[in-house]
This record gives sequence, structure tokens and C-alpha cells, in this order.
Amino acid sequence: MRKRMILMLAVVIAFIAIIGSVKYFQIRTAMAQGGSYQPPPEAVTTVVARQEQWNTTLNAIGTVVAVNGVTVSADLPGVVQQIAFDSGSAVRRGDLLVRLDTKQEIAQLASAESQRDLAALNLQRSKGMMEKEIIPRATYDQSAAEHRQAEARVAEIRAMIQRKTIRAPFTGVIGIRQVNVGQYLAPGSPVASLQALQPVYVNFTVPQQELSRLKRGAVLEVKSDGFTGTESGRVNAFEPLIDASTRNVQVQAIFDNKSGRLSPGMFVEAALARGSATSAITIPTSAISYAPFGDSVYIVEQVKGPDGKSYLGVRQQFVKLGGARGDQVAVLTGLKAGEEVVTSGLFKLRPGAAVVVNNAIRPGNSPSPKPEDS
Repeated sequence: MRKRMILMLAVVIAFIAIIGSVKYFQIRTAMAQGGSYQPPPEAVTTVVARQEQWNTTLNAIGTVVAVNGVTVSADLPGVVQQIAFDSGSAVRRGDLLVRLDTKQEIAQLASAESQRDLAALNLQRSKGMMEKEIIPRATYDQSAAEHRQAEARVAEIRAMIQRKTIRAPFTGVIGIRQVNVGQYLAPGSPVASLQALQPVYVNFTVPQQELSRLKRGAVLEVKSDGFTGTESGRVNAFEPLIDASTRNVQVQAIFDNKSGRLSPGMFVEAALARGSATSAITIPTSAISYAPFGDSVYIVEQVKGPDGKSYLGVRQQFVKLGGARGDQVAVLTGLKAGEEVVTSGLFKLRPGAAVVVNNAIRPGNSPSPKPEDS
């Protein structure tokens, strides 16, 4: 019985040893195969970097602002008695817009004028009596002071009546009225917006490094989806304070706006020429891999693998970018003309990755694209 147990134990140990040896060689073989495993190439599209003429136009996003623009409001409380303008009409400086009820002030003015006239008569009598030495000088001075107080009271009431007569502070276009006849207006209640549309300003921001290239009086053009064509203007002023968070500076341009197509609040695209055209290496914007530590591209070339064999792979190259136009971006440094650059599929790549080029469908690479839905 004991011999049988020893025999069985020996058989089990031998079996385990055989199984372990088989697994060891299987794992070793798999590891050897994994070390020589080459992932399949990634499908990408490419474009050859070219040296092209680059227009040195600076593009920026701007907003139209009226040279004079206010919301006309009530200065004193009162009930609307008359509305003398039509919504959307042109008005001139001093034109009557709204008149508030002034019946009470007119009655007060009549009373104050009567007091003023009486004070004037008393002053005249006091002067004659003082000259004849019937009354002392002090009595005459009191009459003179009462007369001045009465005149001041009349001027005060007239000013109050004038403040209840709302007039256009400048020439422009009045907006949609926000009041009705008989409506009570509290102080500061809006009546309508008033905008001077000829001329107008366009405010936009540019990077601080562009300041040395921009001059006051420089010509620029703006366009918008609100009208066809462009409008021309000139740089009028620069904000002396640079935004510390964005390192941008605000620029203001002035437009005569004789066509009336620029309206306050309108979004526009401004194009400002910075000098003569230069040459630059251009590639599609889709070829750029943007990252906080630097922008880069993947260049397709023959790469030598660990086994010494060459294959079609990619090399990551950091670049410095210039301006953009349409689908293209200018590369200032890091890329040479004639190098083949990956334009799509960048997120799948890593340095040294194998690729296969398929340019059947490629991203846009036009300096002035025209989308079908534009």
C-alpha cells in the first residue's frame, strides 16, 4: 500500500513537471513573438508642404459701435402728454421727442412770475425811498435780495418745465419707442434708443506683437453676413492699456458709413493690410496638432525599425505658426517645402508609427474656401 502511494505521488509530480515545462515553452514562444510584433499601419491623408505667396493681412473680429449712442430717458417723473417722433425715424439735435405733463409747473410758474413782478416793484420803491433817505440801506438790501430770490424761483420752475420736455441730444436715428401717451414715467425710465450712424466706430483686438505694424490712419475693410461686399475705414485710435490676461490691445477704426449698412452692435470681420506680400510654407490647419507645450506636425518618411528594416512611418516635428487664411496656416519654422505632412488621422499617431497613405478624400486646403451652405 505504501509503495502504491509513493508511485502515485511520483506520477503526479512527473505530470506536473511535464505540464509546467510545456507552459513555460509556450509562454516563452509567445513573448518572443510579441517582441517582434509590428502593429498594422494607420491609414492617413497627406499633403506636400509648399512655398506660396502669403498676403500679410491681419484678420480680426470686430463690433460696430456708434460714435454717439444713448438710451433717451426721462429726467423727472411725470405723465406722457405728447410723443413727437416715429419709431425708426431720423431726428436732428434739439428735435422734440416726448413732452411730459407740466400743468402743475405752469401754474407754479405763473405764481412765481407774479411774486417776481411784485418784488421788482418793491425794489423800485425802496430804491427811491432810500435815495430820499426815508428808509435805511438795510431795507433796500432786503428788497433787492427778495427780488433776486423771486427771479431764481422763476428760473427754477422754467428749468423744471424744460427738463420735462425731452429733446434729441444729437442727430441720429431713433429706435422703437418704449412709452405711450398717458403712461407715468419714473426718473430714468427709457423712452427709446438714439444712435448716430454716420460715422460709426468698429472696435477689435489684435495681439500685442502686431502693434509695431499698425499705424493710425491705416486702411482696413470689414465684411459681415448682414450685407454683401465690404466697407472701408481707417484706424482711428489704440487703447493704451494692454489686456494682461490675453496680451491683446483694443483698436478702434472709424467708417463714414454713408451706405448705412453698419449698425451698432453688428458683428464684422476686419481685414487690415500689414505690408507687402511675403512667401511662406503653407499646410492645411487640420495638419496641426495643437498642445500646451507646443504645436507640431507629423512628417511622413522612411523610418528604420528595430530589426534594421525600413518602413513608411511618421516623425513628429514641432513648428512655429504664423497667420491663417481659409483652410491654410503659415508655418514660420520647423518645416521645409517638399516635406509630406499628415493632414488627417493625427490622433492615432505616435512618433515612429507605421502609416499607409490614402488620399482619396482629403481635408480642404484652399486659401479662400466657399462652403456650399455659405
